[in-house]
Amino acid sequence: MTKEELEVNIAALELLVSEAADKSTDFKAQLEKAKQDLADINKPELTSSQMDDVYEAIERGVMAFDFSDSDNYDKEFGIDYDGRVHFENLELCNSQDLVEEIVQRVHRLFVEVEELDTTEADNHKPVK
Repeated sequence: MTKEELEVNIAALELLVSEAADKSTDFKAQLEKAKQDLADINKPELTSSQMDDVYEAIERGVMAFDFSDSDNYDKEFGIDYDGRVHFENLELCNSQDLVEEIVQRVHRLFVEVEELDTTEADNHKPVK
């Protein structure tokens, strides 16, 4: 092969690699979309208004939590070399109270129903 033939061959191969990379990127995007669609298949659907209600319920739950109550935190203090006291660590230890406050607010937005037992195809009885 001549130098010119090799350069043309290299350019053609680079073009094929570029096209394959584009297709690969497209396939990866399609794969991610399909995986997300599969994950979303059994999720209940909500309107934008309902999502706003959920957002506001969470916001009210967070706002109702008393972040200023020092008993909600584990505190660790330290002393600097110059004798000043400082926080080494501050950790929210009452996070379950915050979770419960949020869950209560969100739960008020919905009516809870019993799930159907889908293990038996012809016998759909509520699960107790």
